[in-house]
Amino acid sequence: MLSIKIGPLIVTPFVFTLVIAFFAALLAGWLVGRKTKTAVEPIMSNMLIWGVLAARVAFVALYIGDYLQQPWRIIDVRDGGFIREAGLIAAILVGIYYFWRTPPLRKVLGSALATGLLIWGVGTGLFKILQPVPPNISELPLLALTGEPKNFGGHGKPVVANLWATWCPPCRREMPVLANAQQHATKIDFILVNQGESAEDILSYVNQQAFALEHLYLDQSGVWAERLGAAGMPTTLFFDAGGNLVGSHTGELSQESLQHALKRYFPDAFLSKNAL
Repeated sequence: MLSIKIGPLIVTPFVFTLVIAFFAALLAGWLVGRKTKTAVEPIMSNMLIWGVLAARVAFVALYIGDYLQQPWRIIDVRDGGFIREAGLIAAILVGIYYFWRTPPLRKVLGSALATGLLIWGVGTGLFKILQPVPPNISELPLLALTGEPKNFGGHGKPVVANLWATWCPPCRREMPVLANAQQHATKIDFILVNQGESAEDILSYVNQQAFALEHLYLDQSGVWAERLGAAGMPTTLFFDAGGNLVGSHTGELSQESLQHALKRYFPDAFLSKNAL
């Protein structure tokens, strides 16, 4: 399962588990502290806020040269540009600060944090246990726009596959990033796997764009999303040279978040940083 749909929201298992753990911690803190009227909610909220802020700042710092070209993008978090480790460290430091400075809160805060960590650990473990083995890319059907079957198994190159549709606004916004990647990638195949639309619809959209898109394929029955557990679009999938799924990105990509994913999953890959 790559993502979970909750009403109009699409979240990853990591975010889902984190949210559940956070509210479990709040509940535990409220139950322990209600007799002494000790509130732990402000502390937990500060930990969350500073954790998210630190995770974003750390990511922006890695690609500050790119972000300074369009500074407003620093606060555009739709690209999912966060460094989890930085956020976790910041949240822990905030918790330690309050734990040290406010002895009366230690019991309540300790109970809340212990509960949150327990729920997060159990939830993460369950997702890993229940996660079915994803299919190899060679097992996933594809059609070229001409209707001919296509298979990416055995090519010996990593593949980045983007699940998208022409009616999906974030899909359209990230298309220039993927077009740039297709032009500058030297060791990776970038393919665009359309979900449920016809070749005519895709060609009509592509012909209206000022950028060039290549490697367009059809998945009209949505097999890719169903078998890989992608609950929404856009979803970007990272397959190694053997066709095995090694990572994914749920939501819109920016040039920076794509580069970050490539560095993580394919350290030897190269993607030009030139802005489109």
